Amino acid sequence: MTPILMLGAGRMGGALIEGWRGAGAFQASDLIIREPHANPTLEAAKAAGAVVNPLDAELARARTVLLAVKPQMWREAAAEVAEHLAPEAVIVSIAAGVRAADISQAFGGRAVARVMPTTAVAVGQGTASIYAADPQARACAHALFAPVGTVVDLQDEELMHAATAVSGSSPAYLYAFVEALEAAGASAGLPAADSAKLARATIAGAATLMARSGVEPAELRRQVTSPGGTTQAALDVLLAEDGFPELLRKAVAAAARRSEELGG
Repeated sequence: MTPILMLGAGRMGGALIEGWRGAGAFQASDLIIREPHANPTLEAAKAAGAVVNPLDAELARARTVLLAVKPQMWREAAAEVAEHLAPEAVIVSIAAGVRAADISQAFGGRAVARVMPTTAVAVGQGTASIYAADPQARACAHALFAPVGTVVDLQDEELMHAATAVSGSSPAYLYAFVEALEAAGASAGLPAADSAKLARATIAGAATLMARSGVEPAELRRQVTSPGGTTQAALDVLLAEDGFPELLRKAVAAAARRSEELGG
């Protein structure tokens, strides 16, 4: 499946390059990268042997094409390279909301896999929701993302909207929660630096415990919550009728709707 042509090496493309390097999954020499904007990850890949912004004739060597540009730019990216690709090249797209059939058509009918990843692939702790009707395309997507995170296969492309809302966008939900928790700690009297240190370390530790223990989140919550105690007092607020469950339901629904709009 190599060489891999990366159309875009910005935040997500760069995260993948870093994750592959850390996992030993692919070498820089396996990569052909088209990215107009210089960044440290791109320069490091180039120094390690990646081919960066080559002539169009070089693109025919690619066996896998990772479409990693912003959703608004994907058609332009496809139009620039499609005629130069080998017929057997497989397209793996991380463009949110863009349907596999539209991508395949733009790339001359080539096989397509859609993936919704998270930037934690940079540290080997990402997630990737995959949809592909073509088995070869699905296998290519697995080969790209399984070394750097947890992979979930979706059998219905329509589920990509929900996967985007629950997984692809949700790291931002967590970061927003930590921001709010830091501010709440400062409002309660903690020095801002101490509140930030406590909030960030506590959330990171709790997430690691959940991942490593395999215990259900509801059970972990119960283990921390003493009846009538301080945690229960806080949860009475957070789990109220207008609290976390309803807010997250609305947030996920809004993200899923936007995913559908981008695909339209």
